[in-house]
Amino acid sequence: MDRLRDHRILVTGAGSGIGRATTQRLLAEGARVVAADVSEEGLRDSPASKTITMDVADEASVTAGTAAAIDHLGGLDVLVNAAGILLAEHTHKTSLELWNRVLAVNLTGTFLVTRAALPALLESGRGVVVNFSSTSASFAHPYMAAYCASKGGIQAFTHALALEYGKQGLRAVSIAPGSIKSGITDSAASWLPQEVDFTLFGRLLPILPADHTTPVGNAVAGPEAVAGVVAMVASEDGKFITGTEIRVDGGTHT
Repeated sequence: MDRLRDHRILVTGAGSGIGRATTQRLLAEGARVVAADVSEEGLRDSPASKTITMDVADEASVTAGTAAAIDHLGGLDVLVNAAGILLAEHTHKTSLELWNRVLAVNLTGTFLVTRAALPALLESGRGVVVNFSSTSASFAHPYMAAYCASKGGIQAFTHALALEYGKQGLRAVSIAPGSIKSGITDSAASWLPQEVDFTLFGRLLPILPADHTTPVGNAVAGPEAVAGVVAMVASEDGKFITGTEIRVDGGTHT
């Protein structure tokens, strides 16, 4: 399949998990991709045409990194904001530092990169912004108040983009993964707070069979399940999709 031939794409959070899988899928469909991540190590073996170390929570880093990506590609057709973090805690124990850190990376980071990329995306005439929300934006996820708030904000931001720039040819879509294997799920033991009530997670399992294992069992699908959806949205196959969320969770929240 060659749906994305000649498409110029920037992917943040490309050093691991869903961002890495998305980069690989976009390249396989013919796109030219710049992979950005805060981790130089994560980018070391990236197959992208160019890699850029970028901290999406830092305005100067975003400005320089996005400009370098656009310069390398000679423009920009698609932006995939896959960078994100998850820090969890009982809400009554959540510090302002933790709250601000999660929102700075997930929500403000999505805004900063989008703002920097918008002029090039609009110049393209076929610009697409693919933001990463989460099922946690719409459904209860325990111990994740800051994360849920950040992802809900991303959905609202995406709707605003779609309306504001739709007449200029820009599309904006949120992908809402759930029950997907990623760097976040792999490190679950490190971010879950003490005194966890695991019964609260019982409702967060997919109804479809999954093919990856996690510390809590056979409960998630691989990141390629999301990468294929991103590729569709970025291509002409998604040309009438904008201002909405696409949930990819195996029916977890049916």
